[in-house]
Amino acid sequence: MSLEIDRRQSTKHRIFIVDDHPLVRESLGNLLNQQRDLIVCGEAEDAPGALSAIIAQKPEVAVVDLSLKRGSGMELVKELKVHCPNVSVVVLSMHDETLYAERALRAGARGYVMKRETTTKILTAVRRVLDGGVYVSESFANVVAQRLATGRPIKPGPNSAVAELSDRELDVFRFLGQGKSTTEIAADLHLSLKTVQAYCARIKTKLGLANARELLREALRFVERSTGTD
Repeated sequence: MSLEIDRRQSTKHRIFIVDDHPLVRESLGNLLNQQRDLIVCGEAEDAPGALSAIIAQKPEVAVVDLSLKRGSGMELVKELKVHCPNVSVVVLSMHDETLYAERALRAGARGYVMKRETTTKILTAVRRVLDGGVYVSESFANVVAQRLATGRPIKPGPNSAVAELSDRELDVFRFLGQGKSTTEIAADLHLSLKTVQAYCARIKTKLGLANARELLREALRFVERSTGTD
């Protein structure tokens, strides 16, 4: 009987979960393990632990949250593209896809799903990338198609100025909005304090902010909009 179970499990597609919330990992793991064709082979709560574990476990798909307590989910996607090119990444995030989805795809992800979507969409995304495809929401796909057809950029939204930030600048901006100090951000992102301070200066310039107080205020507003708490 055990050999039969092992054989069934070996035919399932191996999925790895990266999320810093235990309840999310548990619920997503239960969902995936209930599928006849999928099985969770591992999980991690931060970017450094995820990279080493994924290299060791060799899953077919990694489901990655962009907001991690240690490290950057976006940088993890980039590192997986280099070190694990055979692992397809599906980003599962609470962040607005108009700001993050295209960045994630450029970084190497094959799918982007908002956490507010139904579980069916998550399963669809995982199976889509397993089949070699790319998954984004229908609304975002329409926006991209219209941009390609008309040659015009995506219509500016509440985060249009923030969209000018680089991926690293956006990480720093988000961490500031979560109440972290520049010292904590440097430790989380494995950067020097001077480098983080330089990113803060660039962010202020790009967003037209006069000082650190305005920077913190705008970062707090950005996180509130992203999480729907305003």
